[in-house]
Order: sequence, then C-alpha cells, then structure tokens
Amino acid sequence: MKKFFQEFKEFAFKGNMIDLAVGMIIGSAFTALVKNLVDDLVMPLISLITGKIDFENMFLPLAGQTTKVFKEAAEQGSVLAYGSFITALINFLIMAMVVFIMVKQVNRLRKSGEKKAEVKEKECPYCKSMISIKAVRCPHCTSKLDGFSEP
Repeated sequence: MKKFFQEFKEFAFKGNMIDLAVGMIIGSAFTALVKNLVDDLVMPLISLITGKIDFENMFLPLAGQTTKVFKEAAEQGSVLAYGSFITALINFLIMAMVVFIMVKQVNRLRKSGEKKAEVKEKECPYCKSMISIKAVRCPHCTSKLDGFSEP
C-alpha cells in the first residue's frame, strides 16, 4: 500500500501534471470570460442587427407547447433548443478566433527572438559541391562562378 501512495505522489506532483492543472484552471476561467462576452455583448449586438431576435427563446416545441418562452416550454415538455446551439456556436467561433490570434502572436514573438543563421556556404551550380559563400571559383571543379569577378 505504501508503494501505491508513493507512485501516486510521483504521478500527481510531476511537472507536467501541475502544468496541466494550471492550464485547465486558466482554460475554465477563459471559457467563462468568453461565455460572458458572447452572452452580454455579442448576442445583444447580433440581436440588434437582426431585428431584436432573442436567441435564448429560439426553439421548436416537441410536445405541442404554445408558449413562446423557452423556460415555460421546457417545463411543459420536450423542446428542440436550436437558439442555445447558435449561442454555443458563436462562443466556439469567438474562442477559436481568440486562440488563433494568441498562437499567431506567440509564433511571431518566437520568430523575432530567433537569430537568422548566417549563411557561410553555397552550392556550386556546376558540380553541386558546397563551397564558401565568398568563392569566385569552385575549388572542386574550378568553374568560374557567375556574377563574380576574380581579384
């Protein structure tokens, strides 16, 4: 039993596990932030643009309900709530766009931090051997390289 707890401790406190836990916590907070952004800012703007459509109350009654309010219809029987699906789809698209922008910026920062490797060799166009970038003649085939004049 002691060995089991020792193995569990090693598993639970590995660096990767802690990183995963932190990522999950930040991810759930980010999800709540995007949900509020969509519910409180984006959906009202879309509603305004589309003629005050209320996505929350977009549903198809499956049990013969006559009410136009989703919560009342759901209490009376089954409903197909496609309005909440539209909201979830918009949530997904916004989250995907934010993640795309973040990854793009991180990649841009990585590229700017990397130094370009200095080119020291080139390929001879005649014998295809690697030669110095400053060479005027190929040391392998003695061909004169185009665009260069001998000293």
